[in-house]
Amino acid sequence: MEIRVDQRNDSKVAVVVSEEMVIQNVQDALDLMVSVQYNEGCDKIILKKEQIVDDFFELKTKLAGEILQKYTNYQVKLAIVGEFGSYNSKSLHDFII
Repeated sequence: MEIRVDQRNDSKVAVVVSEEMVIQNVQDALDLMVSVQYNEGCDKIILKKEQIVDDFFELKTKLAGEILQKYTNYQVKLAIVGEFGSYNSKSLHDFII
């Protein structure tokens, strides 16, 4: 996994570059958050949808809620980019909006 920092003016965003899954559980998400904050000085992270385990997008697993609550508590913003059209869940669609 590689972290590239995109900085514009005073805003720094950590862009995660990896062909492998980066977040498979809550601990992985916390490790990424701490690493990015400590090593890169960023409080914003961009991940591709493919870098997160599919359970994250099944809201009934509560994985998304747990991870996003941790990021909120530590005031870290997370953007997940990708194509979400393959998911037919209204709940997920509402959550994304």
